[in-house]
Amino acid sequence: MDESGSLEVRWIQGFTNKSIEFVDNKTVCYPSGSHICFLNLETKMQSVLQSPGRGIGALTANGNSRIFAFSEQKLSPSIFVYIFPDFQLKNELKGTAQLDYTSLTLSDGGPYLGCCSSVPDHTITVWNWENAEPICTQPQAGHDVISLVFNPLNWLQLCALGATSLTIWNIEKSASLHVLKSSVIELPATDGSFVERLVPTSHTVSDKPAYFGPGMPPSAIAGLKGDKAEIIMSKLCTKARLTPTAICWTATSELYVGCVEGFLLRVDAETLSVSIPFNPTTADAIPELRQSNFQGLTLNKNGLIVLGKESEVHCLQIKGNQINITQTWRFKGPVTTVMYSPDYETLLLSSNTGQIYMLNLTRSDETVKVLDVLSGNFVAAALLHTDKKICVSVRDPGELQLWSPDGICLGSLSLQTEVTSLACCPIAQYTAVGTASGNVLFIDLNREQQPRLVHQVHLCHTPVDHLVFDQGGHFLFTGASDSTIYVLDAKPSKRFSVIGYTIVPGPILSLSTQCISDREQVQVLALCSGEGGKSHDGSLLTVLSLPVRDLAGPDCVDRHGCLSTHVLQVSRYEVSHSLKSCVLGVSEVFAYCHKEKTLQRFKLPQDTDSVSSQQVVQLKPEQEVRGHPLGPVSLVLSPHQLWLASVGRDGLLRIRETASMERYIELQCHSCHDGGVRSVSFSADSQTLLTAGFKDGSLVCTNLRIKGGDAGTVNEATQYSQSMGHSLKIIFNTENPILTDWPEWGQGSPCGTEKSEESQVSVGFKTVDVTEQDDSYNSLLSAPPSHPTWLENRREAVIDEDNEQYSETKKNLRKTIKELRDTIQEMMRENENLPDIEHLEQQEFNLDVEEQRRLEAMVEEEVTRVRNEIKWEILEKSYLHDVLKRECWDSMKVKGKAIKAFHSEHEVKNYPLKARTEKEMEDLRRVQNMRKFEKAACTHSSLRKSSNTTSAKEEERGEEGHEAESAAVTGSLSAQLGYSNPYLHDQFSLQTTEQRINQIILLQDVIYRIKTAFNADFEAVHRQKVQELNRVKERNRHIRGIVLELDITEKLWEPSLTISEQPERLFTVDDSEMTAEKYLTPEQKKEEERKKLEEQRRLAARGDNPRDRALDDMMDRVLEVKKEDILKMEIPPPEFVLTKPGIHWSEEEKKVYKEYEKKTKDLSEEKEKYKKSLETEMRKLQASTKDATERFDETLTKLFEKKVKCEMAIYQEELKITYLVHSVLVEEEIRNRELELKLRLEKTVAHKGEIEEDVKRHEEEVELFHETYDSTVAEDKVFDKEFRKEFFDVPSHVVDQLYKLFKRRPRVQKMRTQTDNNSNLFKEQHLCGSQAPDGLGKMLKAMEELDAPENIPEGVNPSIWERFCQVRRIKVESEQKVKVKALTLAEMQAFLQKRRDEDKAAQQEIKNLSDELESLHKEKNRFLMDIMVQVLLKQGQVEVSTTDLTADYTDSVLLHRSVVEDHNRTIRTLGEQKIASMVECKDFRKGIIQLQWEHKMMEMQIEDLNNKARDIQMLRLSEEQQDYLNKTGRDSCVSKQVSSLEKTIAFQEKTHQQSVQHRIKKIKQLKRQAAKKAEKNVNVEQQLPNLLVTVAERRHICEATASEENQAAKTEERYQEIVQRKNLEDLVRAQAEELALLWAEVERLRMKNFPSLDQLKHN
Repeated sequence: MDESGSLEVRWIQGFTNKSIEFVDNKTVCYPSGSHICFLNLETKMQSVLQSPGRGIGALTANGNSRIFAFSEQKLSPSIFVYIFPDFQLKNELKGTAQLDYTSLTLSDGGPYLGCCSSVPDHTITVWNWENAEPICTQPQAGHDVISLVFNPLNWLQLCALGATSLTIWNIEKSASLHVLKSSVIELPATDGSFVERLVPTSHTVSDKPAYFGPGMPPSAIAGLKGDKAEIIMSKLCTKARLTPTAICWTATSELYVGCVEGFLLRVDAETLSVSIPFNPTTADAIPELRQSNFQGLTLNKNGLIVLGKESEVHCLQIKGNQINITQTWRFKGPVTTVMYSPDYETLLLSSNTGQIYMLNLTRSDETVKVLDVLSGNFVAAALLHTDKKICVSVRDPGELQLWSPDGICLGSLSLQTEVTSLACCPIAQYTAVGTASGNVLFIDLNREQQPRLVHQVHLCHTPVDHLVFDQGGHFLFTGASDSTIYVLDAKPSKRFSVIGYTIVPGPILSLSTQCISDREQVQVLALCSGEGGKSHDGSLLTVLSLPVRDLAGPDCVDRHGCLSTHVLQVSRYEVSHSLKSCVLGVSEVFAYCHKEKTLQRFKLPQDTDSVSSQQVVQLKPEQEVRGHPLGPVSLVLSPHQLWLASVGRDGLLRIRETASMERYIELQCHSCHDGGVRSVSFSADSQTLLTAGFKDGSLVCTNLRIKGGDAGTVNEATQYSQSMGHSLKIIFNTENPILTDWPEWGQGSPCGTEKSEESQVSVGFKTVDVTEQDDSYNSLLSAPPSHPTWLENRREAVIDEDNEQYSETKKNLRKTIKELRDTIQEMMRENENLPDIEHLEQQEFNLDVEEQRRLEAMVEEEVTRVRNEIKWEILEKSYLHDVLKRECWDSMKVKGKAIKAFHSEHEVKNYPLKARTEKEMEDLRRVQNMRKFEKAACTHSSLRKSSNTTSAKEEERGEEGHEAESAAVTGSLSAQLGYSNPYLHDQFSLQTTEQRINQIILLQDVIYRIKTAFNADFEAVHRQKVQELNRVKERNRHIRGIVLELDITEKLWEPSLTISEQPERLFTVDDSEMTAEKYLTPEQKKEEERKKLEEQRRLAARGDNPRDRALDDMMDRVLEVKKEDILKMEIPPPEFVLTKPGIHWSEEEKKVYKEYEKKTKDLSEEKEKYKKSLETEMRKLQASTKDATERFDETLTKLFEKKVKCEMAIYQEELKITYLVHSVLVEEEIRNRELELKLRLEKTVAHKGEIEEDVKRHEEEVELFHETYDSTVAEDKVFDKEFRKEFFDVPSHVVDQLYKLFKRRPRVQKMRTQTDNNSNLFKEQHLCGSQAPDGLGKMLKAMEELDAPENIPEGVNPSIWERFCQVRRIKVESEQKVKVKALTLAEMQAFLQKRRDEDKAAQQEIKNLSDELESLHKEKNRFLMDIMVQVLLKQGQVEVSTTDLTADYTDSVLLHRSVVEDHNRTIRTLGEQKIASMVECKDFRKGIIQLQWEHKMMEMQIEDLNNKARDIQMLRLSEEQQDYLNKTGRDSCVSKQVSSLEKTIAFQEKTHQQSVQHRIKKIKQLKRQAAKKAEKNVNVEQQLPNLLVTVAERRHICEATASEENQAAKTEERYQEIVQRKNLEDLVRAQAEELALLWAEVERLRMKNFPSLDQLKHN
C-alpha cells in the first residue's frame, strides 16, 4: 500500500499567533502544526506548504524579495529558504545549532539571513543563503535572545532583543571577511532614571591605611575567579533595568523600544545613547498610554503605530520627546501583534485568540477581519455523515466549530465548559459532546452558521472520556474512568433517553463499536485497566452485545437502570501485554501495545454461548507489526472495515490495509514536539481523514489517494458508503426534521408546558423527570458536582416509590415503636425508686443488644484511634526530647548551672563546656610541639643583656615596667590570672597566616583553661551552698521542735535549690506538676487494688488492744518523763478542794493544800526557765543561720568578681581571635584578588596577541590590495594618455571633439557606501554595499543612450564612432573598477584602524591591570607588615583627645615609657650643650679676624698644589717606575693592606654568620612548604592515573584528527627556524666585523690623547 497510495493535505486550520509575516504585499504566512499557511488578504485564499523536515520552529519572511525561511524541530536542525509563490527550495542551511533556533531574520539589503540558536551554544550566525555559506558567527552571544531584526537601511547592523537586554550587533567588513561586534544598550532604571553600570574601581595604595584592612570587591570576598566572577559581579553591580518587549527600526537608523513597564525608548544605534519619549511615571504622561506595555511597534509614514492597553492601537507622532496621539483604533478582542506590509499600505493586526485584522489607511479607517479561527488546542474532530463532508471540531475552552470542505469556518458555538470528547450521529445532523463535568451535550448542526444546543444529560461526576455511535445510529455509548458504560438512544424522536448502564472491570481506556446487520446486533469493545489500576494501559477486553430493538421495557433494564443479562451479552478477554488502545472489527480486534511498540491483531472466538460472562478468555495476537516510533497510539477503522488508521505522539498518520498490515502509507500531519496527534476520524466514504493536533492548535484534513491495483478498495469504500447512505437515508429523513423542530436548550420544554412521555423514564408504575432545567444556561453547561446524575435521580425515584408503596406499614411500625419506647422509659423511672435489692442495671432495659455492642465497639474504636494518636504524639515528643537531650545536655562535659545568693537576687553562672574533640586536641598538640621547637631554636640565638650601671631601685622599677609592659602588650588579663599559654606568639611577630592560625588555636586553649579553672571554683562554691543548705535544714528542724514545744506560731525561712541551681530536675516530672488525671493501664489498676487490700488486712490484724489504749491514755505511750516534756506536766489539785469549801478544811487538809501551792509555784518557775532557755536556743540557731548565709553571700560575691575578671580575659582573647580571623580572611581575599587580576591579565595578554596577529595579517592584506589598487589606477590613467594615439588617423579638431565626448558621462544614481541612509524608507529598495557591483550595469545601460547614432558629431566616420564607443566603454568599465576598489580599500583601511584601536585598548587594559596588580602587592605587603595589636591601657597613659564618647586611635602611635623618658633626657642634655656652644661661639669670634690672612695664604697654596697635581696627572709612568717610587713606604702599605683584609675577613665572617642564620630559617620554612607540597603531590599523584588516561585519549584524538596538519605545521616551523638561524648568523658576523673596527678606532684615539714620554722627549 505504501507504493500504491498517498496522503495529500486538503486544508489545514489553526492559528497560534506564534509568528506571522508578510511574504508579499498581499499575502501573509504563519505556522500551523507542521505546515506553513499562506493567506491572501484580498481573496482570503489559503495555500499550505508542508515542512520538509520535522515540524516548524522559527519563521521569518521578507516581503520585498518574497523569500521566507523557517527552521525545523529536531537535533541539529536545518534552516530552509524558499521563494514565494513558487515554493521553490532555494537552499538548506545546516549550521552548528544542536537543539533549536530561537529567532530568524532576513535582510532587505541582500541575500542575508540572521539566526540565533538555543542552548547549549547560543550562537548568532549571519548567512548568505544564496550560496549557503555562513558570513560570520559569534558563539555564546544569544543567551536570552527573543528576536533578531536587521536594520532595513544597513544590513551590516543587527538588533538582538533579549528577555532583559538589548544588543546591537555591527558586522565589520574587510573585503570578504566579516566580524560580529556587539554593543550592549544600557537601558534606564525601572524608575526612568539613567544610571551608569557600577563597576568596581581598581585598588590603589593610599597614604592612610584602612582600619580593617584594604577593601576588596565581592568577587574576591566570595573567592570567585574568571568568567563566573564577572557574571556575578555584573549582576551584583547592576541596578534593576527596564524590560524590553518590542523594537522597531526608523528611517534614520534609530530604534524605538517598548518596555513592559510602559516606557517608550529611542536608541541611537551609532552613539548608543538612549532617550525616553514617553515615561508613564511623569505627571504630564498621556493618560491613554499609561497602561500600555508597547508589546507591538511598527513604523509608517505618519508616525509610530503602537499597541495600547488590551484592544487599543494608537498612531503616535513623535517630535523630540513630545508625543501626540493622531489616531486610535479599538477592536473587540485583544491585539498582540502589529505590522505593515512591504508597500506600507496595509496594516496587519493579530491576536492570540485566533483573529487577524487588516486595515488599509489609504482606502478607509475600517478594520476588516481576515481570519477568525479562534484559539486553543483541539480536543477532537470528526466528519459529519453527509454528502457535504462538513467537519466538526471542539477546543479546550469549549468552542465548537464547523468547517466547510475547503476549510472555511462556517459557524461556531461557545459551550462555556471544558469538553473531553466528540461524536457525530449517522442518522441525524447533530453531534454529541462530552464534558469534564460528566455531561453529554447534543448540538443541532442543521443550521451550519448557527449551531445550537438542544439537549443535555448529566451522567456522572467524572469526565466523559469516550463517546461513540454504532454504525447504524441506534445507540450512543459513553465511557469514563468510573468503569460505567451508559447506553443512550441516538434517535431524536426518543429524546436521547438513557436506556441503561453496565459496569466493566476498571476505568475505560478505549471504546469502539461494530454493527452486525445480519444478526441485528451491536457489539461494543471496551479496553479496561483493571479494578484497582490507575495506569493508562490495560489488558482486559470486554465485548458487550446488544440487540437492535427497543430496550425500554422492564425486562431489559432493572429498576435502577442497569441493563439486564437477558439483553446484554458480556464476553471478557485478557491479553498477555498491556494495550494502549484498541478498535473492534468484524470478529477481530486491532490493538496497539505501547510496551512492545507493535500493532496487534486478535481473532475473537465465534462460539461464545458456552462461555459465561464472568469467565475470562485468553487471547493471543495472530499478527504483529511494528508500530509508531513514539507512542501512545490511537487506532480507528474505516467505515468499510478495510483500512486501519493509526496516529501517535510522533505526529504521523499511517493508513494500513487490515488484510496486510505490514505495508502502510504515512504523512507527517503534526509535530512530535507539540505532542503529535490527539484524534483521527474517517469520512463516510473512507477517503477523507481529519486529524487534530495535541498541543499545536491545528486541524489537518487529508485526502487518501489510491493508485493501481489497490483502487478496488476505493470502489469498495464508495459502494459501502452509498449502501449505508441509502439504508440510513430513510431514518435520516424521519429523525432529522424532529431534531430541527426542537427548541434551543434552556428556552422551553420540547413539548410546551406539558411533560411528554419521552422526557420521562419508566420505572415500574412511577416516572421520573430527568430533564429538569436550571435557571441559567451557563449553570446547565457547567453542572457542578452537587448536581445529581441520571443514575442518582433514578435511584432516588426508586426510593420514593418504595416509600409511597409501604407508607402505611412504616407508619404502623413507627407507632408501635413509639409506644414501646414510652413503656420502657416509664419502667426505667420506676426502677430508680426501687431499693437496691430490687434495682435493675440499666443495661437490662436495653432491647437491642447488638446495636449497643455496635455502638460500644464504635466508641472503643474511636478511643483506640485517639489513644494511638496520643501515643504517636508522645513518641514524637520523646524522640525530640532524646535528640535535644543528646545534643544539648549529654554532649556537655560541664552542664550549665547557677548559684543564687541567699539574701539577694545575685546570681553567678558557670561556663557550659563541651568535651574537646580529638581533632582539636591533635591540633593543639601539634601547635604546642611546633612552638617548643621554635623556642628551642631561638634560645641558642638570643642573648639577653643586662645593664650593670643601674641601681637596685632602677632594677625594681624596670621589673615593674616589664610586668606592666607584659600586661599591656599581651592585650589581655589571662597572664595575670595565671591561665596564659607559654607557647603563645608575641603579637608583634605574627607575620604569616600559619602563625595566626596557630595563635588562634592557642588562644582558644587559653579561653578553655580560664573557663575550666572558673568552673572548678564554681563547683567548690556550689558544694558549699549544698552543705550550708543541709545545715540550715538541720537548724530549722530544731527550731521547728522548739516552736512546737513552745506552742507558738512563727514562719520559718527554708531556702532550697532552684531549677537553675539543679537543672537535672527539669528531666523529672513530679505528680504535683500534672494537671490532668493520671491514666492507669489495666495492669496498674490491678496493682493499686492489690495494695489497698493488703493495707486493709494489716489494719484488721492489729485489732483493738486494751493494754495499748490504756498506755496511750495514761502515759502518752512513754514510761518516764523527759525534760522536754516538763511543759506538759500538770499537778492535780487535792480531791477535797473540789468537794469542800475552804472554811470546812481541816488542818491536815490546809497543810496539804499549802504543799500543793508550793509545788505548783515551783513547777511554774521551772516551766518559765525552760521556756526562756528554748527561746534563747531558737534565737541562737536563727542568728547562726543568718551569719552562715551572709558569709556564703560574701563568698559568692568574690566568685562573681572573679567571674567578671574571667569574662574580661575571655572577651579580650576572643577579640584577639576575631582580629586574627579577620586578618586571615583579608589575606585570603587579597590572594583571591591577586589570582583574579593575574587571570584577567593573562586573558588580556592572550587577547592582545590575537589582535596583534590580526593586525599584522590585515596590514599585509591592505598593502597587497593597495598595490592592486595603484596598478588599477595607473591602468585607468593610461587610457587618457593613449586616447590621441588611438585616433592618430583622425584630424586633430575631431580628436579634440571626441575627447570631450570621451570625458562625458551619463547622469545616473551615484553609488553609496554601507553607511549611507536611504531618505525614502517606504517605496524603493534599500541600497547597500552588496549592490555596488550593480553600478557598472546601470552605467553601461546609461551609456547606450550616448552611443546612439544620433549623437555622432559631424565629420566623424561611423567606423571611427564605433571604435570610439568601444574605447569609451572600456574607460567606463575601468573607472567603475577603480571606484569599487577604492570603496573596498577604504573599507579595509577602516577595518584595520578598528583593529588597531582594539590593540591600543588592549594595551591600555594590560597597563591598568599591571598597575592594579602592583598596587595590590604594595597593599598586601603593607597589610602584612602593619599588624593590628591589642593593648591594655590604664587611665592617664593615653595622650589622645577623648572629647568624643569613643576615642579614635587611628592616628595614634604606641610608644614605650622608656622611649619618652629617653627623649626628655636627650632634650635636657641638648639644652645644656646649646648654652655651652653659645659661650664657645662668643670666644671663637675673636680669632676669626686673625685667621683671615691664613685663609688667603691657604687659597694660594691650594692653587699651587692644583697646578702640581695637574702636572702629575699628565705624567705617564710605567709599572717599574711606580714600584721604584713607592719602594720606601712598601712596609707601611703592606701593613695597611693586611689590616684592611683582616677587617674585611671579620666583616665577612659576621655577614656569613648572619647569612647562615637567615638560611637556616629559610630552610625550615622551605621544609614546611616542601611538606605541604608533598601532601599536594600525593593528592596529585592519586589523580595522575586518571589524568594520564584522559590526556592519552585526547592526544590520541588530536593525533588521529590532525596528524597531517601537525606535520605541515612542524615542517613549516622547522623551515622558519632554519631561516631565522641563517639570518642570525649573518647578523652576528656583521656585528663582529663592526666591533673589530670600533676597537681599532678606540685604540687609535687612545694613543692620540695620551702620548708616551718618549714621544714627548722626541718632540
